[in-house]
Amino acid sequence: MLNESDLLALGITLKLAFITTLILLIIGTPLAWWLSRSQWRYRFLLEAIIALPLVLPPTVLGFYLLLMLGQNGPLGGLLQSLGASPLAFSFSGLVIGSVVYSLPFVVQPLQDAFSAIGHRPLEVAATLRASPLDRFFTVVVPLARPGFLTGAVLGFAHTVGEFGVVLMIGGNIPGETQVVSIAIYDHVESLEYSNAHWLSGGLLLMSFLMLLAVYGFNRRFRLVRHAS
Repeated sequence: MLNESDLLALGITLKLAFITTLILLIIGTPLAWWLSRSQWRYRFLLEAIIALPLVLPPTVLGFYLLLMLGQNGPLGGLLQSLGASPLAFSFSGLVIGSVVYSLPFVVQPLQDAFSAIGHRPLEVAATLRASPLDRFFTVVVPLARPGFLTGAVLGFAHTVGEFGVVLMIGGNIPGETQVVSIAIYDHVESLEYSNAHWLSGGLLLMSFLMLLAVYGFNRRFRLVRHAS
């Protein structure tokens, strides 16, 4: 069964995943839209930077984030000079690390969804005198719903499963920065396999149900589009 420490870790993990996913959708949507429409010749450089967490070891990314956010780092030192606490080993630091680490899992599905829309629907809306903002929310967003759902679910699930980044930048402070993945590691290290089974099984079931919902929704969306 789950003890009080496990429940705290679960609560921190879900809170971190919700906040991270919301931030990623806010910053990832305009970024993905620009990437899908831009003709900038060096766009591939930005795409490579965004995709870097896909291939970079999490501990490497977490290490450099720790250097940046620590009290001797550029951002952490600036905050300390202003009287604020450094972001390293704090929940706010976990959010920053999670946003950076999960960014490609949200941006890429959105970029693919935006690119698949093409120019024709927007041109038709423009002939009806719809403003660019109106075209985006009334044409692009409905047509890109599968991309939004896929990006949100992947960003959420990826944040829940983080280990290396959150351990490097947040440490393992129970009730503050200890997330489920770290709690599972602690249980295994202490040979407490029963607790590890409960947490691991819960994450396994949750991840499967989220992916099941994504694939089911995308399949239904494709069928509706083909029928219309």
